Amino acid sequence: MKTNQELQKDVLEELKWEPSLAEVISNIGVAVDDGVVTLTGRVHSYHQKISAEQAAQRVAGVKVVAEDIEVVIPGKSEKSDTDIAIAVKDALKWHSAVNEDLIEIKIENGWVYLDGTAEWDYQKKAAENAVKDIVGVVRVVNRISLKPSVNASDVKSKIMAAFHRSATIDAGNISIEAAGTKVILRGMVRSWIEKKEAENAAWSAPGVTEVENLISIDTEILV
Repeated sequence: MKTNQELQKDVLEELKWEPSLAEVISNIGVAVDDGVVTLTGRVHSYHQKISAEQAAQRVAGVKVVAEDIEVVIPGKSEKSDTDIAIAVKDALKWHSAVNEDLIEIKIENGWVYLDGTAEWDYQKKAAENAVKDIVGVVRVVNRISLKPSVNASDVKSKIMAAFHRSATIDAGNISIEAAGTKVILRGMVRSWIEKKEAENAAWSAPGVTEVENLISIDTEILV
């Protein structure tokens, strides 16, 4: 088990290792308490905010990341909500995984709200990924709902098969409950990354509209 100081040092080093944070690394603070990492400070874009969170999540020993980073757009990069709306519409229009006709957007002070429907979770995520790097975006609120066209009666077996195929997921430590199109994951894994990989695998099953990830992280589990 790492001490709070050791984990803090590792998180800081991972943040420094992330190229997109080079210009703002001195503005980011890291606090650690028993595996819970809190990030504070200011960055220049929503992309940097997400990059900082993901960098912390990659570090072994991190159980939870509480992110309290503020996005402050530099003066020369400020965009009006109208400019952002036009850019968002274009980004969705030209993304092959997104049906822009099913998505409604609203922009308020740099916040992008996505509403509408999608058939698969990857399409919902693709819509968010398409707009999160646009200059002037402060945050993306993804409220797109899933309306699958399939009735996934074999969701559980498909997810378990995906777990067994995975090189990063120990399927023996995870249990799956399927109630209609909702999936509940339980068990114990070695890292946040393994927990997230299990959730991603569950979302990839056809017909899944909700995943409740109750998997715990035990950093004392050895590889």
